[in-house]
Amino acid sequence: MLENGVWLVHVLAAVAVIGLVLLQHGKGADMGAAFGSGSAGGLFGSSGASNFLSRTTAILAAVFFSTSLLLTYFSGHSSKVSSVMQQTEVKTPAVAPGVPAAPDSKSSEIPK
Repeated sequence: MLENGVWLVHVLAAVAVIGLVLLQHGKGADMGAAFGSGSAGGLFGSSGASNFLSRTTAILAAVFFSTSLLLTYFSGHSSKVSSVMQQTEVKTPAVAPGVPAAPDSKSSEIPK
């Protein structure tokens, strides 16, 4: 139940981060305005304090990374099998018709 809640928060944070990044104004967009379009902020704009969108994006990115770590923890501890090799089946090779089977390594008789 906890894992489903973490999945929900993870997906919502991912969608919100995507939306907020697309809403934000790029830093390179002001460069054209600096060369004669009436911008008073200088060549690359004024670098002031972070606004609401960038702070919210940073918080949601931290939530996204935290839920990613939690989901990784859940996936690693949910299985009772400790390795991939324990999940595979051991199959004995079939003997082709007409080919004698290999002798047992346990037999003490040496063929003459």
